[in-house]
Amino acid sequence: MKAVITVIGHDTVGILHKVSGICAGCNANIVEVTQSVLQDLFAMFMLVDIREMSCEFSALSDALTKLGTELGLSIHVMHEDIFNSMHRI
Repeated sequence: MKAVITVIGHDTVGILHKVSGICAGCNANIVEVTQSVLQDLFAMFMLVDIREMSCEFSALSDALTKLGTELGLSIHVMHEDIFNSMHRI
């Protein structure tokens, strides 16, 4: 099982570090990361393996949402099944 994490907002130092730290704290393994900075706009997409997570999915999502609020970023976590259902043609 995997989850998709998206992060969008103004670029600041340490975004990847803070998001990955929350994932590590829940034992969610980051499989892939893509990020871009366009002028001062930061965009990041992460694919995270959640099979061995040591916390509930909702706890990971809540922690990342809280981080987003603190940093002024939009952070969303979506289970792979929901992501695939939403993007299936």
